[in-house]
Amino acid sequence: MTQTHDLSATRMATAVRTREVSPVELADHYLARIERLNEQVGAYVTVTAERAREEARRAEKAVTDAADPADLPPLHGVPVPIKDLNMVNGVRITFGSAVYADLTGFADDNVVAKLADAGTVLLGKTTTPEFGLPCYTEGDVSPPARTPWDTSRSAGGSSGGAAAAVASGLAPVAQGSDGGGSIRIPSSACGLFGIKPTRGRISQGPVIPDLFGLSTNGPITRTVRDAALMLDVMSGHMPGDLFRAPEPDAPFLSYADRAPGRLRIARSLQPPVPDVEVHPDCVAAYEDASALLEELGHEIVDLPQVLGSDLVPHFATLWGAMATMTPVPEESEHLLQPLTRHLRAYGDRTPAPKLFQAHAALQGALRAAFPVMDEFDAILHPTLAMPPVPIGYFHDLDPAENFRRQTHFTPFCAIYNISGQPAVNVPLHWNDEGLPIGVMLAGRLGGEGTLISLSAQLEEARPWIERKPAIWTA
Repeated sequence: MTQTHDLSATRMATAVRTREVSPVELADHYLARIERLNEQVGAYVTVTAERAREEARRAEKAVTDAADPADLPPLHGVPVPIKDLNMVNGVRITFGSAVYADLTGFADDNVVAKLADAGTVLLGKTTTPEFGLPCYTEGDVSPPARTPWDTSRSAGGSSGGAAAAVASGLAPVAQGSDGGGSIRIPSSACGLFGIKPTRGRISQGPVIPDLFGLSTNGPITRTVRDAALMLDVMSGHMPGDLFRAPEPDAPFLSYADRAPGRLRIARSLQPPVPDVEVHPDCVAAYEDASALLEELGHEIVDLPQVLGSDLVPHFATLWGAMATMTPVPEESEHLLQPLTRHLRAYGDRTPAPKLFQAHAALQGALRAAFPVMDEFDAILHPTLAMPPVPIGYFHDLDPAENFRRQTHFTPFCAIYNISGQPAVNVPLHWNDEGLPIGVMLAGRLGGEGTLISLSAQLEEARPWIERKPAIWTA
């Protein structure tokens, strides 16, 4: 029997416009599921039930009053949560930190305004680790975000709550952000499709700076079409943004219905982080995806080593500097997590010349790498080097060992934050324990359309939408 949360977001938006389902019904359905099930998966830190119902009532009236409901915004009446690193005016924001447990947002992030203009209804704020720094979602202001495929294991991070919400049927789609893999990591751990767009595709403003261009917002969804539609809605350059992506030649949603043609796809199992052993389940997912791509007619070749382990300390230097960007009053520093204090101390010790040298070294490496990578339409890797890990696998350790484990868990993702290239997680594989194991496809700068077309082809060949964790039917 079909349940309301079985609908994709694109189908849901159509059902609203044709009056098959009302925005109020949708909001009530998801709020009821959140009330019953959120404690099991730790998806939401703040639920905006009263606001959601009011927005849903206004959306329903707009449908009733519309001369032609087809003219309503593309996600009119569809509930969408916002990650707790992104500010919503008048709504609590914690940044995943006890330091900000009682802060109320004083502006809308540009991506939040874009989603509101598209007609979405705000369900609440999804959990994130402190300042979005770790690749897992555990902290002091909310329960750990858990993958619904095995709630003893982490949903990943830093968009862990967003992925847990979508994978558990507590939201149809979710907004996330990605500075070192934070959309792709939880998408892999939760069996979802997620897009990290090209640098400058989605505005970081007006509050959050985009100094190094590592981080970007993006969609986390169950289907490729939903992600493409969300990317259309979220995209846009705003005054003051430091980066601007090439304009697409058509809406991203149209690429989901467009055959990719025969592509030249490189693949690599060699991570740029030294001494990483890729788990056999992740190797199996990678080899299976390679075989499927070849079966679909694409040319598959091995990627030469273009970016090496010498980049890791330079990325760590930037990451430490970014950890210092959120202001913390001296009297509140004791509230910070040990890992956050460790990273901020490293950032504070970094002199400006070293920071510029690290940034310059990364740019120099990319100048040599791009001519090689640009020979290919897409590049395939495992998304992660391990299946989803138990809660506490990182969090309960000494900060230095915690950070080392994180780099070994997710050694493939950050390269594409450094380069600014788009990259997606595709949920093609589940291991013998029933845990999702994603693969990552990266594209040329501005090449989201190609990745969407290719991913839609993979989705059609190996549909994953009917794979649902037990909580789905609860």
